Amino acid sequence: MSKKGENAKDKLRAYFLSHLGQVLGSYELREVTGGQTEWARRVRELRDEEGYRILTHHDRSELKPGEYILEDPKPQPAFSRDISAETRAQVLDRNGYTCQMCGVAAGDPDPLHIGRKIRLQIGHIIDKTMGGTDEPSNLRALCSNCNEGASNITLMRPDLKKLLIEVRRATIGDQLEILKWLTQKFPEQTKDIINRCRVQKPESR
Repeated sequence: MSKKGENAKDKLRAYFLSHLGQVLGSYELREVTGGQTEWARRVRELRDEEGYRILTHHDRSELKPGEYILEDPKPQPAFSRDISAETRAQVLDRNGYTCQMCGVAAGDPDPLHIGRKIRLQIGHIIDKTMGGTDEPSNLRALCSNCNEGASNITLMRPDLKKLLIEVRRATIGDQLEILKWLTQKFPEQTKDIINRCRVQKPESR
């Protein structure tokens, strides 16, 4: 990165920290960098590479497009720079844009922060400090709440056999809730299954 870009990011970082909890506009932030056209990229680097939780209208409904706010001066675990944008997109698509720990989807209301929306991050199944890699097979979609609490935890998803056992042990009410959730999550697949069952159903004699 050029020295010019580094200076712009330093200025933005210092400005956010000196205006903690205040809503900052895009014009204001551009002026901080001396009118640089790539100021928005520097903001994304502060958020995605350095871990500063800079919120936008995607995170909080009361914010308008072009408005930013930093509420916590302490950076959170950020994306690994070794993980490409293509890999992140692949993992998010594979996981259905759903947190693989708690099940919330991108854009859902954040249950722990009123007024915020869920934003998904990429987390490691086996943390890199424990030998994990940046391969897609070792990555999963996590909401920011779960990702912050999953540091160095190797929580593995249950395999199909164990999952079916748990579902069968659940109450009928809970099983119906699972069915309701699955039919809402996979409406087209549910229609296909119902149609196939109708076709395969033997005629009554």
